[in-house]
Amino acid sequence: MSRAMNVNATEAEVVSICATLKIATTAIELLLPSGIRVVCKTSEGALALRNKMKSKLIAGAVKRAPRSIALSVMA
Repeated sequence: MSRAMNVNATEAEVVSICATLKIATTAIELLLPSGIRVVCKTSEGALALRNKMKSKLIAGAVKRAPRSIALSVMA
């Protein structure tokens, strides 16, 4: 089972639910135009989060927001 899932919720909702259920995550990313991609540390955590948010799961392809990468200045 995948530890990653896409949900139609805000970042605050996902963080709150993960804290309540004591689910550790490795990544929470924005989706475009809305939604969140969550990667749980364990498959057990992913299963618990899927069960809790089953009505908000996004099926199919999604567009992830680009991450900004800071350029380092070399001296």
